[in-house]
Amino acid sequence: MKKPLLITTGEPAGIGMDIVLLLADQGRLEQVIAKTGQSILVLANFEAWQQRAKMLVAVKALRDMPKFNVIALGDLTNLLNNQLSNIYQKTALYLIDMPIAESVVAGELNNANGSMVLAQLQLAHELAINQQISAIVTAPLQKSVIMREQPDFMGHTEFFMAKSGLDKVVMMLANHRMKVVLVTTHLPLRAVADAISMTAVADTINIVLTDFKQKFGIAMPKILVCGLNPHAGENGYLGREEIEIINPVLTNFQQQGINISLAMPADTLFTPKYLDDCDVVIAMYHDQGLAPLKSHGFGETVNITLGLPYVRTSVDHGTALDLAGTGRASCESLAQAIHYACQMSS
Repeated sequence: MKKPLLITTGEPAGIGMDIVLLLADQGRLEQVIAKTGQSILVLANFEAWQQRAKMLVAVKALRDMPKFNVIALGDLTNLLNNQLSNIYQKTALYLIDMPIAESVVAGELNNANGSMVLAQLQLAHELAINQQISAIVTAPLQKSVIMREQPDFMGHTEFFMAKSGLDKVVMMLANHRMKVVLVTTHLPLRAVADAISMTAVADTINIVLTDFKQKFGIAMPKILVCGLNPHAGENGYLGREEIEIINPVLTNFQQQGINISLAMPADTLFTPKYLDDCDVVIAMYHDQGLAPLKSHGFGETVNITLGLPYVRTSVDHGTALDLAGTGRASCESLAQAIHYACQMSS
């Protein structure tokens, strides 16, 4: 029997529960179960879940209340630890009832409920690191709420990295058109050049090579690499990072037989001529890689963390508080995140 897939619903006042409910109502979660032969676990507070479902039924976004098997958190932990749960015996949809401090109001943040969101992440990590689930799919959370509970909280990626005892993971975003990996992520533009080091570039490439082999089944991916500067530095006239930092690393990988380019001008790289013939692009900074990627699939893009000891994918959007309970939220990014999680963990 395959291990179940786990979905965290994140911030309860946002659209995390909405998008899971929408997929369930459309029968798309049951399709995943039928195709993969694995159960799906959803972490949410049951009372808030029922309330949100009723709101969505009222605005005709749902046809009816989706049917989930509800399990108390304590029961789940006990059953999974002993591997005796029906989750391993019968494929189905399960909702794990997470205790919550105060009632949830759609669209209204409540700092008291940050502990429940952290508890979702902690449970997801524990189940994944102990190989009791196949993958984690995360819905959005509200960092400002979590930081009231844990002031040093940076985000999902950093949380799972720290819990796994790692110093480096890699953010990759993917859609139907391309996969883009970032050397640096959420930095002010003025800080990016200082963060581009030979170690940062090499570590990123090594993680890409390992995870593409282990999680995508691609032993030798074709990798294209963006330069940092316009025209990839134009032989040093527009910056020397390509000459002194990036290309020496890339040359070393080429000499090892890795199918990787030297630094290319980003405005040239992101054209069909090159994208049609590569497995993944490595960009030096956030907007360099994500602007062209999202132009080909905004709302259907997936955030994937490479380098973790387990599979973790995520939607690529925020909590959208103004859409919570309205039925107007799109569930397509979540659908794609589930697709990639299943593909990478199969």
